[in-house]
Amino acid sequence: MSEWSPEIERLRAREDEEWLRVQDNYCGRLLAYANRRTGDLQASEDIVQETLLGAVRGIDDFDRAFTFEQYLFGICRNRTIDYLRRRKAQTIQVGEDDSGFPGLEALAHSTDTPSAIVRGRELSSRARGLLGEILKEWVEETWEQGEFIRLCVIEALFSGGWRNRDTWKRFDLRDETAVAGIKFRAIKRLKQLAAVRESGNDLLRYLAAAEEGDHRLLDVDVRNVWREKRLSCPGRHWLARLVAGTLDEGPSLFVSFHLDEMKCPWCQANFDDLARRDADAELDVVMEHLRESTMKYLRPEGESAEA
Repeated sequence: MSEWSPEIERLRAREDEEWLRVQDNYCGRLLAYANRRTGDLQASEDIVQETLLGAVRGIDDFDRAFTFEQYLFGICRNRTIDYLRRRKAQTIQVGEDDSGFPGLEALAHSTDTPSAIVRGRELSSRARGLLGEILKEWVEETWEQGEFIRLCVIEALFSGGWRNRDTWKRFDLRDETAVAGIKFRAIKRLKQLAAVRESGNDLLRYLAAAEEGDHRLLDVDVRNVWREKRLSCPGRHWLARLVAGTLDEGPSLFVSFHLDEMKCPWCQANFDDLARRDADAELDVVMEHLRESTMKYLRPEGESAEA
């Protein structure tokens, strides 16, 4: 199962065919995301429709620093929050993913996250970009090596902010020193990966300090970069194999941890969508309704553009 992404220029040209492919590929997971938070299928359908229309209206300002999926989910998240606030919910169900699922619709027009502005003391933009690159390389390298416990531990520490004592018990390691050792070796490898890059000096002093045990600044930025860039999110095809029950034990251990304990909102939405596609024929009806509604908005613009 390939990871499809639309051609942005075709979307900017308001081409019906490309926008319909967007709908076919993304509506199910957007609907799953909204429904998980609202518990109301009709409201979720409305949220997805608003998301699609918002995406069409805002596509000219799309920032390629983000993926198109991030762009869509950022809009969907904001529309979901708007709905919950209108409903005057006592508890808005965004706490679990608020830091891990930033308002990307707004971020697309700013290089700084709100938390970064408030904090006022973070890695430079250049260093953060490099940090994302080397963390991604480390994740891919660790996955290829089949070190899924190590990957779980580092995600728990770097993304989840877990303490060493909670982590070693969860993964049945020897003691806290075993967790500290995994973190130390990960930082050492990140330092090696940074050293071979031309801009590595922007990050090396922070990694060197972290290697010596001072994680204060790096930990904050690692968590933000890890979540914003979805560094450990498995591809949709891995989630499909988990749904089908054909995923091997090692990858299954990590993917399940990522879904159930890290509660990644992106992957939960993808998983729900894949599971429902197997079991819920009603999704086709919802998709057709969304398709008709979107085309009513798109066609006049497409026709005027052709003229």
